[in-house]
Amino acid sequence: MTTLAIVSALLDEQKGLLDQLQQPTQHVRAGRTFWCGQWAGHEVVLVLSKVGKVAAASTTATLIEAFGAERVLFTGVAGGIGDGVKVGDVVVADAFIQHDLDPSPFFPRYEIPLYDRATMACDETLSALLFEAVKSGLPKAGDHFHRDILLEAPGVHRGLIASGDQFVCDPADVNTIRADLQAAGHQALAVEMEGAAVAQVCFDYGIPFAAMRTISDRADADAHMDFSAFVQQVASPYALAIVSQFMRILPK
Repeated sequence: MTTLAIVSALLDEQKGLLDQLQQPTQHVRAGRTFWCGQWAGHEVVLVLSKVGKVAAASTTATLIEAFGAERVLFTGVAGGIGDGVKVGDVVVADAFIQHDLDPSPFFPRYEIPLYDRATMACDETLSALLFEAVKSGLPKAGDHFHRDILLEAPGVHRGLIASGDQFVCDPADVNTIRADLQAAGHQALAVEMEGAAVAQVCFDYGIPFAAMRTISDRADADAHMDFSAFVQQVASPYALAIVSQFMRILPK
């Protein structure tokens, strides 16, 4: 049976997912706690990635080498930087890029040295299933839709997500990141801190990878405001509803 790894960025998200595991067993390795069990007839391992690209890469390699992960799903939050991407929306990644990678003059800016590419694509089949799960799962999270946090119904997007080892919360930084990426031909919808590293490790191992991010802020000066409440009341219920639907439609 194929093993699916579900990587969460935050503990509040993992708790809801962990409750779905049948006969969970706990394993501690490389400073992380891995939970193995079954969900909807699938073998599943859950883990928190910790924060940043190095931590995410280490977590992913451990999932593959030590736990036999054959598919990887990442769920977390991100800052919206694309036009029309608002707080409460969900972005399903088509690909990832490292917005803080600059190996010039030896390689073009953003290009991963010795990979001959700047972006790492997500698996088309797995991402299509995830996109379908988002569209059908979000309405099931309606009971958790709080008007005091979200002013509009959530939208769903697919596209490029940018990763970097910095918490982006300055409008000037957002403008610079956007402008520089656009100048190189890249239109990012969101910015976060782990996805590109997970995508690269999965590429190295030939492991299908898909990722979704709930937009918690617009990566501006208000990015830290009520973050915990947003995760608990919006992002966590989103993740549970979407991943539950994903598990139902995922082929065994």
